[in-house]
Amino acid sequence: MCTGAEKIQDAELEVMKVLWSLPQPVSLAELRRILSARCGWEDSTVKTLLRRLCEKGAVRLERRGMYRAVITQAEYRRWSARHLVNKVFNGSAKKLVASLLSDGQLSEAEIAELSALLHEEEST
Repeated sequence: MCTGAEKIQDAELEVMKVLWSLPQPVSLAELRRILSARCGWEDSTVKTLLRRLCEKGAVRLERRGMYRAVITQAEYRRWSARHLVNKVFNGSAKKLVASLLSDGQLSEAEIAELSALLHEEEST
């Protein structure tokens, strides 16, 4: 389980996406600039979201105003997928995939990729 992931709200996720997109720690000023342009947020909103993420253990304040994500995007995606399967599909990943197939959410190429992944798993 990924510490803090279950507590990340939608607005906080926007901050995480910026942190994940950059290879090194990001200054508060840079986060403000990016999130103001992307979301139209005021400085106080960005500060509040960063404070909450730090309290949740998802982000760490490093040196003088530099922030880094503690939770990786891959960890968050795994947690989100498990959470969705458990919450909406009663723990059945098969029901999730069936839902995506029946709604036409997967292209033929994506279906072929998933099939290849399943066959790889079977052979290991």
